[in-house]
Amino acid sequence: MKAADIDVIKAMLSKAHEKLKTAHIDFDNKRYDDSVSRTYYAVYHAISAVLLSKDLHFSSHGQTIGAFNREFVKTKKFPAVFTKMIEKLFNERQTGDYDFESYIDEDIAQEDLIMQKIY
Repeated sequence: MKAADIDVIKAMLSKAHEKLKTAHIDFDNKRYDDSVSRTYYAVYHAISAVLLSKDLHFSSHGQTIGAFNREFVKTKKFPAVFTKMIEKLFNERQTGDYDFESYIDEDIAQEDLIMQKIY
């Protein structure tokens, strides 16, 4: 791994931490759609950093999630429950960001914040 990659990984993890702080603020202010979206991005940036540690980088969310599952879940470096968690977060983010007839409620947002701690 190149020194430049280490700096990028640190930046990704810092961004993940910032997204998580924002998710908690959004939750506290009852902006549950935004809280779920920020929770998803916190996890997404973290798994992107993990992938970059193996010199892997992808341009789409689907590719990133698929590669994480292939490289880390199927090889049992991370438990299989991670696949279900990231897919749940992805789907809920889609609902919160793009489904104008549905809203994420407090229970779902709280569950997602708790779930991200496992990551």
